[in-house]
Amino acid sequence: MAKERSFSLEAVRTDGWFERIGEGIGSFQALCDIVGEAFFAFSMITGVRITALTVDRRNPDNTLVDFVISPPGDEEADPENQRLTLADFRHRLVGALLTEDALPGAPDREGDLEGLQLHIGVRYLLLAPLYGYTLKRLVVEGRTSRLALAHDGVDETHDLGEFRARIRSHVRDELERAAQGARSAIDLTKVAEAEVAAQKGDHARVIALLGSWPAPLAIFLRTPEGQMLTPDARGLIAKGLGILGTACVKLGEHHQGEEVLRLGVQYAQDGAAAADIFRRLGESHLAAGRAGEAIGPLRRAANLGAPPKVVWPLLARAFVARNRFVAGLACIREARAAGVVDADMAEVIRDVEGSLGPALTAWQATVVTGRSA
Repeated sequence: MAKERSFSLEAVRTDGWFERIGEGIGSFQALCDIVGEAFFAFSMITGVRITALTVDRRNPDNTLVDFVISPPGDEEADPENQRLTLADFRHRLVGALLTEDALPGAPDREGDLEGLQLHIGVRYLLLAPLYGYTLKRLVVEGRTSRLALAHDGVDETHDLGEFRARIRSHVRDELERAAQGARSAIDLTKVAEAEVAAQKGDHARVIALLGSWPAPLAIFLRTPEGQMLTPDARGLIAKGLGILGTACVKLGEHHQGEEVLRLGVQYAQDGAAAADIFRRLGESHLAAGRAGEAIGPLRRAANLGAPPKVVWPLLARAFVARNRFVAGLACIREARAAGVVDADMAEVIRDVEGSLGPALTAWQATVVTGRSA
Protein backbone atom coordinates (compact mmCIF):
# COMPACT_ATOMS: atom_id res chain seq x y z
CA MET A 1 0.00 0.00 0.00
CA ALA A 2 1.33 3.41 -1.03
CA LYS A 3 2.38 5.72 1.75
CA GLU A 4 0.12 8.76 2.24
CA ARG A 5 1.77 12.14 2.01
CA SER A 6 0.19 15.40 3.14
CA PHE A 7 1.13 18.93 2.09
CA SER A 8 -0.04 22.18 3.61
CA LEU A 9 -1.38 24.63 1.00
CA GLU A 10 -1.07 27.71 3.21
CA ALA A 11 1.91 29.03 1.20
CA VAL A 12 0.29 28.62 -2.23
CA ARG A 13 -3.19 29.86 -1.42
CA THR A 14 -4.28 32.96 -3.33
CA ASP A 15 -7.21 34.14 -1.20
CA GLY A 16 -8.07 37.77 -1.93
CA TRP A 17 -5.66 38.16 -4.86
CA PHE A 18 -8.26 39.81 -7.11
CA GLU A 19 -9.32 42.36 -4.52
CA ARG A 20 -5.69 43.23 -3.73
CA ILE A 21 -4.92 43.88 -7.38
CA GLY A 22 -8.06 46.01 -7.63
CA GLU A 23 -6.75 48.34 -4.95
CA GLY A 24 -3.95 49.41 -7.30
CA ILE A 25 -6.06 49.92 -10.45
CA GLY A 26 -7.87 53.23 -10.71
CA SER A 27 -10.36 51.98 -13.29
CA PHE A 28 -10.93 48.64 -11.52
CA GLN A 29 -14.61 49.12 -10.70
CA ALA A 30 -15.43 50.54 -14.12
CA LEU A 31 -13.77 47.56 -15.81
CA CYS A 32 -15.66 45.16 -13.54
CA ASP A 33 -18.96 46.90 -14.34
CA ILE A 34 -18.42 46.82 -18.12
CA VAL A 35 -16.57 43.54 -18.67
CA GLY A 36 -18.00 41.67 -15.69
CA GLU A 37 -16.11 41.07 -12.47
CA ALA A 38 -15.49 37.36 -13.15
CA PHE A 39 -14.40 37.97 -16.74
CA PHE A 40 -12.01 40.72 -15.70
CA ALA A 41 -10.48 38.25 -13.25
CA PHE A 42 -10.33 35.64 -16.06
CA SER A 43 -8.40 38.11 -18.21
CA MET A 44 -5.76 38.51 -15.52
CA ILE A 45 -5.46 34.75 -15.03
CA THR A 46 -4.97 34.13 -18.76
CA GLY A 47 -2.43 36.94 -19.19
CA VAL A 48 -4.76 39.22 -21.15
CA ARG A 49 -4.31 42.97 -20.63
CA ILE A 50 -7.26 45.15 -21.62
CA THR A 51 -6.01 48.36 -23.24
CA ALA A 52 -9.24 50.09 -24.28
CA LEU A 53 -13.02 49.73 -24.26
CA THR A 54 -15.44 51.24 -26.76
CA VAL A 55 -18.77 50.96 -24.95
CA ASP A 56 -21.96 50.30 -26.92
CA ARG A 57 -24.71 51.64 -24.71
CA ARG A 58 -27.46 50.17 -26.87
CA ASN A 59 -26.07 46.64 -26.72
CA PRO A 60 -23.37 46.05 -24.13
CA ASP A 61 -22.39 42.74 -25.74
CA ASN A 62 -21.23 44.71 -28.79
CA THR A 63 -18.82 46.77 -26.69
CA LEU A 64 -15.39 46.57 -28.33
CA VAL A 65 -12.53 45.30 -26.20
CA ASP A 66 -8.95 46.10 -27.23
CA PHE A 67 -6.40 43.85 -25.56
CA VAL A 68 -2.97 42.30 -25.78
CA ILE A 69 -1.72 38.87 -24.77
CA SER A 70 1.82 38.60 -23.50
CA PRO A 71 3.48 35.30 -24.44
CA PRO A 72 4.17 33.32 -21.24
CA GLY A 73 7.75 33.64 -20.06
CA ASP A 74 8.70 36.16 -22.78
CA GLU A 75 8.40 39.64 -21.30
CA GLU A 76 10.45 41.19 -24.11
CA ALA A 77 8.17 39.96 -26.91
CA ASP A 78 6.02 42.59 -28.58
CA PRO A 79 2.41 41.56 -27.78
CA GLU A 80 -0.12 41.63 -30.61
CA ASN A 81 -2.97 44.13 -30.36
CA GLN A 82 -6.34 42.46 -30.78
CA ARG A 83 -9.98 43.57 -30.75
CA LEU A 84 -13.16 41.59 -30.10
CA THR A 85 -16.73 42.35 -29.11
CA LEU A 86 -17.37 41.84 -25.43
CA ALA A 87 -19.38 38.68 -26.13
CA ASP A 88 -16.56 37.16 -28.20
CA PHE A 89 -13.96 38.33 -25.68
CA ARG A 90 -15.77 36.47 -22.91
CA HIS A 91 -15.94 33.35 -25.06
CA ARG A 92 -12.21 33.61 -25.75
CA LEU A 93 -11.38 33.88 -22.04
CA VAL A 94 -13.59 30.97 -21.06
CA GLY A 95 -12.20 28.84 -23.89
CA ALA A 96 -8.67 29.49 -22.67
CA LEU A 97 -9.56 28.52 -19.10
CA LEU A 98 -11.38 25.34 -20.13
CA THR A 99 -8.44 24.00 -22.10
CA GLU A 100 -7.31 20.70 -20.61
CA ASP A 101 -3.70 20.71 -19.47
CA ALA A 102 -1.32 18.04 -18.24
CA LEU A 103 -1.42 16.99 -14.61
CA PRO A 104 2.20 16.93 -13.35
CA GLY A 105 3.06 14.51 -10.60
CA ALA A 106 2.83 15.47 -6.96
CA PRO A 107 5.92 16.97 -5.28
CA ASP A 108 8.15 14.74 -3.23
CA ARG A 109 8.87 17.15 -0.39
CA GLU A 110 6.90 19.59 1.73
CA GLY A 111 8.72 22.79 0.72
CA ASP A 112 8.38 22.31 -3.05
CA LEU A 113 6.00 25.21 -3.63
CA GLU A 114 6.47 25.26 -7.38
CA GLY A 115 5.73 21.55 -7.50
CA LEU A 116 2.51 22.09 -5.52
CA GLN A 117 1.41 24.92 -7.83
CA LEU A 118 2.05 22.89 -10.96
CA HIS A 119 0.36 19.78 -9.57
CA ILE A 120 -2.85 21.59 -8.59
CA GLY A 121 -2.65 24.02 -11.50
CA VAL A 122 -1.89 27.72 -11.21
CA ARG A 123 -5.15 28.71 -12.89
CA TYR A 124 -7.13 26.58 -10.40
CA LEU A 125 -5.33 28.16 -7.47
CA LEU A 126 -6.35 31.58 -8.78
CA LEU A 127 -9.91 30.58 -9.70
CA ALA A 128 -10.65 28.81 -6.41
CA PRO A 129 -11.08 31.91 -4.19
CA LEU A 130 -13.37 33.51 -6.80
CA TYR A 131 -15.89 30.78 -6.04
CA GLY A 132 -15.50 30.57 -2.28
CA TYR A 133 -12.95 27.77 -2.02
CA THR A 134 -10.21 27.90 0.62
CA LEU A 135 -7.61 25.20 -0.06
CA LYS A 136 -6.09 23.64 3.09
CA ARG A 137 -4.15 20.47 2.37
CA LEU A 138 -3.16 18.23 -0.51
CA VAL A 139 -3.18 14.54 0.37
CA VAL A 140 -1.35 12.20 -2.01
CA GLU A 141 -1.66 8.44 -1.90
CA GLY A 142 -0.02 6.62 -4.77
CA ARG A 143 -1.43 8.19 -7.95
CA THR A 144 -4.43 9.66 -6.16
CA SER A 145 -4.46 13.28 -5.02
CA ARG A 146 -7.17 14.72 -2.80
CA LEU A 147 -7.79 18.29 -1.69
CA ALA A 148 -9.02 19.15 1.78
CA LEU A 149 -10.76 22.50 1.52
CA ALA A 150 -13.54 24.69 2.80
CA HIS A 151 -16.26 25.82 0.43
CA ASP A 152 -18.20 28.81 1.72
CA GLY A 153 -17.13 27.79 5.22
CA VAL A 154 -18.06 24.11 4.91
CA ASP A 155 -15.22 21.55 5.06
CA GLU A 156 -15.07 19.21 2.07
CA THR A 157 -12.66 16.77 0.44
CA HIS A 158 -12.42 16.31 -3.33
CA ASP A 159 -10.32 14.28 -5.69
CA LEU A 160 -8.01 16.72 -7.50
CA GLY A 161 -9.48 15.83 -10.92
CA GLU A 162 -12.99 16.31 -9.56
CA PHE A 163 -12.02 19.67 -8.07
CA ARG A 164 -10.62 20.86 -11.39
CA ALA A 165 -13.80 19.76 -13.16
CA ARG A 166 -15.91 21.62 -10.61
CA ILE A 167 -13.92 24.82 -11.13
CA ARG A 168 -14.30 24.50 -14.93
CA SER A 169 -18.04 24.10 -14.38
CA HIS A 170 -18.12 27.38 -12.45
CA VAL A 171 -16.32 29.08 -15.35
CA ARG A 172 -18.80 27.70 -17.89
CA ASP A 173 -21.65 28.88 -15.68
CA GLU A 174 -20.30 32.44 -15.83
CA LEU A 175 -20.60 32.41 -19.62
CA GLU A 176 -24.11 30.94 -19.46
CA ARG A 177 -25.21 33.59 -16.96
CA ALA A 178 -23.87 36.33 -19.22
CA ALA A 179 -25.77 34.85 -22.18
CA GLN A 180 -28.96 34.55 -20.14
CA GLY A 181 -28.59 38.16 -19.10
CA ALA A 182 -28.63 39.19 -22.77
CA ARG A 183 -31.61 36.95 -23.54
CA SER A 184 -33.59 38.29 -20.59
CA ALA A 185 -32.79 41.90 -21.40
CA ILE A 186 -36.25 42.54 -22.88
CA ASP A 187 -38.43 43.70 -20.02
CA LEU A 188 -41.53 45.32 -21.50
CA THR A 189 -42.40 46.90 -18.18
CA LYS A 190 -39.48 49.28 -18.71
CA VAL A 191 -41.24 51.02 -21.62
CA ALA A 192 -43.45 53.12 -19.34
CA GLU A 193 -40.46 54.19 -17.24
CA ALA A 194 -38.48 55.03 -20.38
CA GLU A 195 -41.39 57.10 -21.69
CA VAL A 196 -41.43 59.16 -18.49
CA ALA A 197 -37.67 59.67 -18.74
CA ALA A 198 -38.00 60.77 -22.38
CA GLN A 199 -40.67 63.32 -21.45
CA LYS A 200 -38.27 64.75 -18.87
CA GLY A 201 -35.49 64.91 -21.46
CA ASP A 202 -33.42 62.32 -19.59
CA HIS A 203 -32.19 60.51 -22.70
CA ALA A 204 -29.28 58.85 -20.90
CA ARG A 205 -31.79 57.18 -18.59
CA VAL A 206 -33.75 55.90 -21.60
CA ILE A 207 -30.59 54.26 -22.95
CA ALA A 208 -29.82 52.76 -19.56
CA LEU A 209 -33.30 51.22 -19.46
CA LEU A 210 -33.64 50.02 -23.06
CA GLY A 211 -30.11 50.07 -24.48
CA SER A 212 -29.75 46.29 -24.39
CA TRP A 213 -32.85 45.68 -26.54
CA PRO A 214 -31.75 45.98 -30.20
CA ALA A 215 -29.43 42.97 -30.61
CA PRO A 216 -31.65 40.31 -29.00
CA LEU A 217 -34.75 41.78 -30.66
CA ALA A 218 -33.11 41.69 -34.10
CA ILE A 219 -32.45 37.98 -33.56
CA PHE A 220 -35.84 37.29 -31.97
CA LEU A 221 -37.66 38.81 -34.95
CA ARG A 222 -36.31 36.01 -37.16
CA THR A 223 -37.49 33.22 -34.86
CA PRO A 224 -40.92 31.49 -35.08
CA GLU A 225 -41.79 32.95 -31.68
CA GLY A 226 -40.96 36.41 -32.94
CA GLN A 227 -43.16 35.98 -35.98
CA MET A 228 -46.07 34.88 -33.79
CA LEU A 229 -46.07 37.89 -31.46
CA THR A 230 -49.46 39.44 -30.81
CA PRO A 231 -50.14 42.91 -32.26
CA ASP A 232 -50.16 44.38 -28.74
CA ALA A 233 -46.73 42.93 -27.93
CA ARG A 234 -45.34 44.10 -31.27
CA GLY A 235 -46.74 47.55 -30.66
CA LEU A 236 -45.22 47.83 -27.19
CA ILE A 237 -41.81 46.64 -28.42
CA ALA A 238 -41.99 49.10 -31.33
CA LYS A 239 -42.90 51.90 -28.93
CA GLY A 240 -39.89 51.11 -26.75
CA LEU A 241 -37.59 51.01 -29.78
CA GLY A 242 -38.99 54.34 -30.94
CA ILE A 243 -38.25 55.98 -27.60
CA LEU A 244 -34.76 54.44 -27.56
CA GLY A 245 -33.99 55.46 -31.15
CA THR A 246 -34.98 59.06 -30.48
CA ALA A 247 -32.86 59.11 -27.31
CA CYS A 248 -29.82 57.98 -29.32
CA VAL A 249 -30.45 60.73 -31.87
CA LYS A 250 -30.84 63.35 -29.15
CA LEU A 251 -27.46 62.31 -27.73
CA GLY A 252 -25.83 62.70 -31.15
CA GLU A 253 -25.74 59.00 -32.08
CA HIS A 254 -27.71 59.47 -35.31
CA HIS A 255 -26.63 56.29 -37.07
CA GLN A 256 -27.35 54.06 -34.09
CA GLY A 257 -30.65 55.81 -33.47
CA GLU A 258 -31.82 55.30 -37.03
CA GLU A 259 -30.84 51.61 -36.94
CA VAL A 260 -32.95 51.20 -33.81
CA LEU A 261 -35.88 53.02 -35.44
CA ARG A 262 -35.67 50.81 -38.54
CA LEU A 263 -35.88 47.78 -36.28
CA GLY A 264 -38.89 49.43 -34.68
CA VAL A 265 -40.51 49.74 -38.13
CA GLN A 266 -40.13 45.97 -38.60
CA TYR A 267 -41.88 45.28 -35.30
CA ALA A 268 -44.57 47.91 -35.82
CA GLN A 269 -45.51 46.79 -39.35
CA ASP A 270 -48.78 48.65 -40.01
CA GLY A 271 -49.95 48.50 -36.42
CA ALA A 272 -50.84 51.27 -34.00
CA ALA A 273 -47.20 52.16 -33.29
CA ALA A 274 -46.19 52.45 -36.96
CA ALA A 275 -47.15 56.09 -37.41
CA ASP A 276 -45.09 57.16 -34.40
CA ILE A 277 -42.06 55.12 -35.53
CA PHE A 278 -42.11 56.60 -39.05
CA ARG A 279 -42.52 60.09 -37.60
CA ARG A 280 -39.53 59.56 -35.32
CA LEU A 281 -37.47 58.17 -38.19
CA GLY A 282 -38.29 61.16 -40.39
CA GLU A 283 -37.51 63.55 -37.56
CA SER A 284 -34.13 61.86 -37.02
CA HIS A 285 -33.28 62.36 -40.69
CA LEU A 286 -34.19 66.03 -40.38
CA ALA A 287 -32.01 66.38 -37.27
CA ALA A 288 -29.11 64.88 -39.21
CA GLY A 289 -29.57 67.37 -42.07
CA ARG A 290 -30.96 64.76 -44.51
CA ALA A 291 -34.26 66.37 -45.37
CA GLY A 292 -34.69 64.42 -48.59
CA GLU A 293 -34.58 61.11 -46.71
CA ALA A 294 -37.04 62.49 -44.16
CA ILE A 295 -39.85 63.04 -46.66
CA GLY A 296 -40.68 59.36 -47.23
CA PRO A 297 -41.03 58.35 -43.56
CA LEU A 298 -42.94 61.53 -42.71
CA ARG A 299 -45.41 61.00 -45.55
CA ARG A 300 -45.84 57.42 -44.40
CA ALA A 301 -46.47 58.66 -40.88
CA ALA A 302 -49.10 61.08 -42.14
CA ASN A 303 -50.85 58.32 -44.13
CA LEU A 304 -50.84 56.05 -41.06
CA GLY A 305 -52.53 58.67 -38.90
CA ALA A 306 -49.73 60.45 -37.06
CA PRO A 307 -50.97 63.55 -35.17
CA PRO A 308 -51.44 66.26 -37.85
CA LYS A 309 -50.15 69.00 -35.55
CA VAL A 310 -46.84 67.14 -35.32
CA VAL A 311 -46.28 65.59 -38.72
CA TRP A 312 -47.34 68.40 -41.11
CA PRO A 313 -44.92 71.03 -39.76
CA LEU A 314 -42.10 68.46 -39.96
CA LEU A 315 -43.04 67.57 -43.52
CA ALA A 316 -43.20 71.27 -44.44
CA ARG A 317 -39.65 71.72 -43.13
CA ALA A 318 -38.43 68.75 -45.12
CA PHE A 319 -39.96 69.93 -48.40
CA VAL A 320 -38.73 73.49 -47.97
CA ALA A 321 -35.21 72.28 -47.15
CA ARG A 322 -35.27 70.48 -50.52
CA ASN A 323 -36.57 73.64 -52.28
CA ARG A 324 -39.94 72.05 -52.95
CA PHE A 325 -41.82 75.16 -51.93
CA VAL A 326 -45.24 74.35 -53.42
CA ALA A 327 -45.28 71.03 -51.54
CA GLY A 328 -44.11 72.90 -48.46
CA LEU A 329 -47.00 75.34 -48.86
CA ALA A 330 -49.46 72.47 -49.05
CA CYS A 331 -48.09 71.08 -45.80
CA ILE A 332 -48.33 74.50 -44.15
CA ARG A 333 -52.01 74.67 -45.13
CA GLU A 334 -52.61 71.18 -43.68
CA ALA A 335 -50.85 72.21 -40.48
CA ARG A 336 -52.98 75.36 -40.21
CA ALA A 337 -56.12 73.29 -40.72
CA ALA A 338 -54.99 71.04 -37.86
CA GLY A 339 -54.66 74.06 -35.55
CA VAL A 340 -50.94 74.87 -35.79
CA VAL A 341 -50.38 78.62 -35.46
CA ASP A 342 -48.16 80.49 -37.92
CA ALA A 343 -45.78 81.51 -35.13
CA ASP A 344 -44.76 77.87 -34.78
CA MET A 345 -43.89 77.69 -38.48
CA ALA A 346 -42.55 81.21 -38.94
CA GLU A 347 -39.24 80.25 -40.54
CA VAL A 348 -40.77 77.79 -42.99
CA ILE A 349 -43.53 80.24 -43.95
CA ARG A 350 -40.95 82.98 -44.50
CA ASP A 351 -38.92 80.71 -46.81
CA VAL A 352 -41.98 79.72 -48.82
CA GLU A 353 -43.19 83.31 -49.20
CA GLY A 354 -39.73 84.53 -50.10
CA SER A 355 -39.28 81.86 -52.77
CA LEU A 356 -42.74 81.90 -54.37
CA GLY A 357 -43.03 85.71 -54.15
CA PRO A 358 -45.57 87.34 -56.53
CA ALA A 359 -46.86 83.96 -57.70
CA LEU A 360 -47.95 83.13 -54.18
CA THR A 361 -49.54 86.57 -53.72
CA ALA A 362 -51.48 86.19 -56.97
CA TRP A 363 -52.62 82.69 -56.06
CA GLN A 364 -53.75 83.82 -52.61
CA ALA A 365 -55.70 86.66 -54.17
CA THR A 366 -57.38 84.22 -56.54
CA VAL A 367 -58.33 81.97 -53.62
CA VAL A 368 -59.75 84.91 -51.64
CA THR A 369 -61.69 86.13 -54.72
CA GLY A 370 -63.08 82.66 -55.33
CA ARG A 371 -64.28 82.45 -51.75
CA SER A 372 -65.88 85.89 -51.95
CA ALA A 373 -67.78 84.94 -55.07
